[in-house]
Amino acid sequence: MSETKKKYNVTGMSCAACQAHVEKAVSSLEGVTSCEVSLLTNSMQVTGTVSEENVIKAVENAGYGASVFGESDTASAEEALKNKETPKLKKRMICSLIVLAVLMYFSMGVMMFGWPAPFGIGSNHVALGIVEMVLSAVCMVINGKFFTSGFKSLIHLSPNMDTLVAMGSGVSFAYSVFVLIKMAQTNGMHGGLYFESAAMIVTLITIGKLLESISKGRTTDALKGLMQLAPKTAVIVKDGTEITVGIDEVKVGDVFAVRPGGSIPVDGVIIEGNAAVDESALTGESVPVDKDAGDHVSAATINRSGFIKCRAEKVGQDTTLAQIIRLVSDAASSKAPIARIADTVAGFFVTAVMVIAVIVFAIWMLLGAGIEVSLTRAIAVLVVSCPCALGLATPVAIMVGSGVSAKNGILFKTASSLEACGKTNIVVFDKTGTLTKGIPEVTDVITAEGVSEEEFLQTVFALEKGSEHPLGKACADYCRSKGISALSVEEFKVEPGRGVTGKIGGTLYLAGNAGMIGAKLPSSLEEAVNKVSEEGKTPMFFASEDKYIGMVAAADSLRPDSAEAVKELKTLGLKVIMLTGDNERTAKAIGRTAGVDEVIAGVLPDGKETVIRKLQKQGKVMMVGDGINDAPALTRADIGVSVSTGTDIAVDAADIVLMKASLKDVAAAIRISRKTIRNIHENLFWAFFYNILLIPVAAGAYSALGITMAPVFGAASMSISSFTVCMNALRLNLVKPYDTKHDRAVKYKTNDTVEEKEMTRTMKIEGMMCGHCEASVKKALEAVEGVEVADVSHEKGEAVVTISGNVDDAVLKKAVEDKDYKVISIS
Repeated sequence: MSETKKKYNVTGMSCAACQAHVEKAVSSLEGVTSCEVSLLTNSMQVTGTVSEENVIKAVENAGYGASVFGESDTASAEEALKNKETPKLKKRMICSLIVLAVLMYFSMGVMMFGWPAPFGIGSNHVALGIVEMVLSAVCMVINGKFFTSGFKSLIHLSPNMDTLVAMGSGVSFAYSVFVLIKMAQTNGMHGGLYFESAAMIVTLITIGKLLESISKGRTTDALKGLMQLAPKTAVIVKDGTEITVGIDEVKVGDVFAVRPGGSIPVDGVIIEGNAAVDESALTGESVPVDKDAGDHVSAATINRSGFIKCRAEKVGQDTTLAQIIRLVSDAASSKAPIARIADTVAGFFVTAVMVIAVIVFAIWMLLGAGIEVSLTRAIAVLVVSCPCALGLATPVAIMVGSGVSAKNGILFKTASSLEACGKTNIVVFDKTGTLTKGIPEVTDVITAEGVSEEEFLQTVFALEKGSEHPLGKACADYCRSKGISALSVEEFKVEPGRGVTGKIGGTLYLAGNAGMIGAKLPSSLEEAVNKVSEEGKTPMFFASEDKYIGMVAAADSLRPDSAEAVKELKTLGLKVIMLTGDNERTAKAIGRTAGVDEVIAGVLPDGKETVIRKLQKQGKVMMVGDGINDAPALTRADIGVSVSTGTDIAVDAADIVLMKASLKDVAAAIRISRKTIRNIHENLFWAFFYNILLIPVAAGAYSALGITMAPVFGAASMSISSFTVCMNALRLNLVKPYDTKHDRAVKYKTNDTVEEKEMTRTMKIEGMMCGHCEASVKKALEAVEGVEVADVSHEKGEAVVTISGNVDDAVLKKAVEDKDYKVISIS
């Protein structure tokens, strides 16, 4: 059975300890490769071959609920993200405060200040105690979720934050009942009753939970905003009649109409009309894009002007918007490596706190402090400890960071990619289609002596008008733009890798590289050829059957923002490298214009992955490409960035997708990542610092200095801790990804010693016949310890093996011959 990745809803989690217990329960199942649980979105992603039934059973056995996240859930994802917890907590808080106010009237007002009490109970301490007990019990019933969840998790041997609250409040209440019974038996004075503490603990924690819920709800605003963009209806055209239907009724192939001001309902292609389409919802780009027949449009973009008819191509969960929502949601649900520290601590945190509370109680009893003081300090330890802040430190920052990125057309696929992006040392750009436009344009036309430009261009147009080669198309487009008339051509023939030939008016003409024209090229042309080559241009030569007639130079020009993007990355302290298959002279010319630090030229598509592997010895490598020809290199890099066209964002090889196809978004992504990681560090520091500082205070460690903490203040502190973490994460909404004012360089480190130890060996191999043979030999060699990479060619009958350390030739030979190929020599 092949591995699958499935998403589940999880219910009943209240803190980081719950999250850790669910993760542990599912991870222990046979067939589970990875399990990531999100407290923020109450969801879980499980990768492996395990069945859904076994996953759900494991979660339920741990004391929680689970269900498979299906298509219906996705369709109603906006409903799922709705903050349903806040209204419930608000009602609980109001009821708790009313009951607590009455309780405080009796416990403090009547007792301490002599305020009036009904039925004369103010003078009867036992009666007053019974009233306090009833009111406290009512308050605890209102907040009964703490007790049901807390003791349920304790029964399953997976105590959580609710367990701490329930024990703190419950012990206070139970001890007070015990004291009240003794008072009734001895008719003693009112003393040692903690009914108000029991009620105040659960009330303050509820207030804290409410604040936390409100701030957590705000962290998902970006995701909810994306979901609200989805149109609810579409205007379908059937038999010339326009019919308004629900968005769920639109099928692939349906024709829909969109008027000015209307929202495009699904992804499609324009079949009639033209429009200026506002794509800011998807790309963050505010300037509308002109669209004509044949152009693609995406759901949730807005037609600002013009009437268009389109054919639906992607509907439902296949639209670009749906893919964006899914990516942002999955990124928020996944785990960043930095979160593992908090998760590890949270796994045993609650149990440790309970043990500490027992030890604190025992120590103070042994010191003779009495049961009242000992119990107060043990309860304070229970209620001041906050596993929630630990659990929320990372996910709230990841959620807000992912949302800010999505608003700006930058999509992080996982939390790991969001973290790793900011730690990049080297940025490698593919040249064609990434740093450059990917479309060559004619830059120079040089005719031979005695040949007019118009006459020359007529010949060029005739030979290249039917060409499929990018350079040929550039020539034909240039001639069209000049209004050149096309001559008819006969016996047209393509010479692969060289050029084309054809007869015009009975005379044979040739067009192509220097090898195609041969001896017809005059020696006087050498200077002009060298000049255009040094400028990064590609020369194409034209000749008749007996003489040279002219040259056309074309270049793949840089994107408008390439040089600025490279400059920003260098300001951020990154080394920028351009990777290309072009010849070195052309590549260096383009590299100079772009301003990159290094140019690596002459690299074939299948060799890019090898280059990335070597660069990784110098630091964390980010590869930026188009996601098609660069897939192996994108996968090999620590971070793969795909420059999207805005219609297809599901580039499997990439970790980050840039929706605007603007290279300045690379620097923006790094800024967002760095700000997010800094925010997570701040949150984790606060969460750890809070617990490390206040648990000893609650335990009475500083009582000799007069510093102590009552349980109610512990509960208040616990509430504030989680709220603070959430509010700090919300500051990420203020991040300006394109602001360069605060850019700072990060010291770049290399590891040249590793490079010095590397060496290559060339193996001559017999028996390889095809690409499958190459793959088999490559896999066998790269499985040998010490082999960094093996470049195998069945055409050359060789494998160039890069090794580090000592690898015996006999080991390499055996690895290949075990696959039934014969090794002739190793040099």
